[in-house]
Amino acid sequence: MKKIINKPEDVVKESIEGLGLAWSDIVKVNYEPRFVYRSDAPVDNKVAIISGGGSGHEPMHAGFVGYGMLDAACPGEVFTSPTPDQMYEAAKKVHGGAGILFIVKNYSGDVMNFEMAADMLKAEGIDVENVIIDDDVAVKDSLYTQGRRGVGTTVLAEKICGAAAEKGYDLKKLAELCKKVNGWGRSMGMALTPCTVPAAGKPTFELAEEEMEIGIGIHGEPGRERMKLKSADEITEMLAEAVIEDLPFKEGDEVLAFVNSMGGTPDIELYIVYRKLYQILESKGIKIARKLVGRYITSLEMQGVSITLLKLDDELKELWDAPVKTPALRWGI
Repeated sequence: MKKIINKPEDVVKESIEGLGLAWSDIVKVNYEPRFVYRSDAPVDNKVAIISGGGSGHEPMHAGFVGYGMLDAACPGEVFTSPTPDQMYEAAKKVHGGAGILFIVKNYSGDVMNFEMAADMLKAEGIDVENVIIDDDVAVKDSLYTQGRRGVGTTVLAEKICGAAAEKGYDLKKLAELCKKVNGWGRSMGMALTPCTVPAAGKPTFELAEEEMEIGIGIHGEPGRERMKLKSADEITEMLAEAVIEDLPFKEGDEVLAFVNSMGGTPDIELYIVYRKLYQILESKGIKIARKLVGRYITSLEMQGVSITLLKLDDELKELWDAPVKTPALRWGI
C-alpha cells in the first residue's frame, strides 16, 4: 500500500482537520463527535440539511457543506457509517428552528443510524425528515443495502435541496423535493481497478489487468458483470443504456448529465465519456440542459467512472443554477 498518510487510524481526523484549515471561511469542524458544519450555522428559520456516510468518497459529503448546499456532514471512518450521536450533535449545532432534513444514501448502516438520530431529535421536539437516495440501477440488493444503492444522485439532491432551503422551502416541501430528485435520478458505475482502505492495507477486491467490473458500488461492492476491458465508447454505451432504460428517459426529456470520476480517473478520460454520452442522448432526442463533470463521489483511488442522469423541469433547473459556495462546488457567488 502506497498512500500519503501518517497513521491509518488518523486518516479521517487529519483529513477533515485539513479541510477546516483550508476552507475556514466556509466550514468549521467539530471533533467529538466528528462533523463538519457551516461556519455561519445555525441559519435562523431555514431548514437545516445534513448528510453523511463513510469517509473515502470525498469530496462527498464534507466538501459540500456551505451556502446553498449542506449545513453539516457527518463522516464515519473509511467505508463505515457514522454513528447516531454524530448526526444528533450536528443537528443540534445547525438547527435554525425550521426543522432538519436528513439526506441518506441507501446503505443499511447509514439508514439505521440516521433513523436513530431522527428519533432522538424528535423526542426533543425537533422536526426531522429522512429521505433515502437509491438511484443505482446496477443491482437491487447488495451486502450493504436493502434495495438499490445510493450513489451519484445524492450529490444532485444535496445541491438542489440546499438551494431550495435557502429560498425558504419548509421541511415538508423540501422533503417532497428531495424525493422527486431521487425518483427522477438514475446512476450506474464501473471500475478498472479496486481501491485500498488504509486500515486494511490491501485492495478491496481483485481485477486482472485486462478486466473491468460493470455496475460496481462505491465501496467496491460487486456489480452486474465482470468482463474483458472495452473501449471508452463501449463502456459509455453500456452505462448509459442501462440508466436511460430504467426510468425510462425518453425523447423530449431535458436532463442533467453527470459524469463522475470514481477517484483515480483523470478529466481527460471523463470528457471522452461525456462526448459519447452526449452523442447517445442526442440520438435519442434527449437534451442535456445542465451538466457536471469531475470527481464528486469517489471510492478512494479507484479508477472508474459513473454516469448519472437526472430528468429536469423548470423548478430543478432554477435550483441547480442557484448560487452555491462549498469547498467542492462553487458558482454564482
